[in-house]
Amino acid sequence: MNKISIIIPILNEVDYISKLLEQLIINSSPVNIAEIIVVDGGSTDGSLNSVRALRFLKPEGSVKIFSSEKGRAKQMNLGASKASGNILYFLHADSLPPQNFDQLIINEINKGNLAGCFRMQFDSNHWWLRLASWLTQFSWRACRGGDQSQFITKGLFENIGGYDENYIIYEDNILINELYKRKQFVVINKKIRTSARLYKKVGIWKLQYHFWSIYVKKWLGASAEELHNYYKNYISSKNIV
Repeated sequence: MNKISIIIPILNEVDYISKLLEQLIINSSPVNIAEIIVVDGGSTDGSLNSVRALRFLKPEGSVKIFSSEKGRAKQMNLGASKASGNILYFLHADSLPPQNFDQLIINEINKGNLAGCFRMQFDSNHWWLRLASWLTQFSWRACRGGDQSQFITKGLFENIGGYDENYIIYEDNILINELYKRKQFVVINKKIRTSARLYKKVGIWKLQYHFWSIYVKKWLGASAEELHNYYKNYISSKNIV
């Protein structure tokens, strides 16, 4: 029987993690969920207290907490190693998947689609972010990103080698590249709602320019360290999970 292990890396996500955990419980069936795994990278804002306060949610024991070195790739790999489900679902703390997301994922697995994501909707009415959200319904590689979440069978994940821990940023895209090479990727035409907080903080056009720059730099052969340094210099040096 297919079971999903939900893996959420966090670092100082006290404003988002409680709502996400509540929504995951409400919008899924316990029959389909093996566990929810929260992997903390060293939060100092009370995030873990928020998670512990919600561990009473049913089914009992469904929320597990692990600590890891800081770094989203490391955190997600650790979560995957602890997962008991045969399907891994990697999810950012500020993204809310659609109702019945668990059954939607299992339906795709049953069709033989071993990996994929949801289309995305930002929590913003800015025309550019609405357009960017609309484009995520298509299967084009350029329209992919970690904010759309990522489901993948545990077997395929292990075959690829998991997330490349050399990448402090862009780790989601490295995995997605491997999946596209294998022609193992499907976009579920239901919306995951994600926060536009970084766009609001940095500025929509400024951030989009830097994201495009990172994408092009990687395409031209930039190393993981070069991408990380660019991110630190032009976007943010804090809370990189």
